[in-house]
Amino acid sequence: MQRSQGARRNYKIALPEPDDHALGRSRGGWTTKIHALVDHLLRPVGVILTAGQSGDNPQLVPLLDAYQAAVRRSGRHFHLLADKAYSHPSTRRELRSRRIRHTIPERRDQKELRAAKGSKGGRPPGFDRALYAERNTIERGIGRIKHWRGVATRYDKYALTFLGGVLLAATVQYRR
Repeated sequence: MQRSQGARRNYKIALPEPDDHALGRSRGGWTTKIHALVDHLLRPVGVILTAGQSGDNPQLVPLLDAYQAAVRRSGRHFHLLADKAYSHPSTRRELRSRRIRHTIPERRDQKELRAAKGSKGGRPPGFDRALYAERNTIERGIGRIKHWRGVATRYDKYALTFLGGVLLAATVQYRR
């Protein structure tokens, strides 16, 4: 088959690219959400991209899968600090099954539901306010990644190209 015009493709293997290219409408317009695990030194240790309207909670398990593979080899343990977006019974069950210690505040509707059940509602999950005060490490870690103009502006058309920039910024941040 002869091509009438245009250049040939400059790549050999078609890479899987999501239909939405990790772009979606949220309150701020077309955005991409960066989900990350950050250690206590503000270094990103796991990153996933999703469309702007996607929820945080469904991305926790894939992040933990990737991180725990590395943790198992080193034998280290960690304590997960997360906000109320991750306060779901299924998330707590998953963390308990993986034996991951966590500090996640309970949402008001969950407290009310547990109270309505009375003695069958179970005891409230443990919560350490002093430890939770350090949860801002994720916000500060993401902020350091966004100091890179390419990450902050997201001019890249494809999600894989943008993820490459995010991973480059995360790697440089990790090595500092």
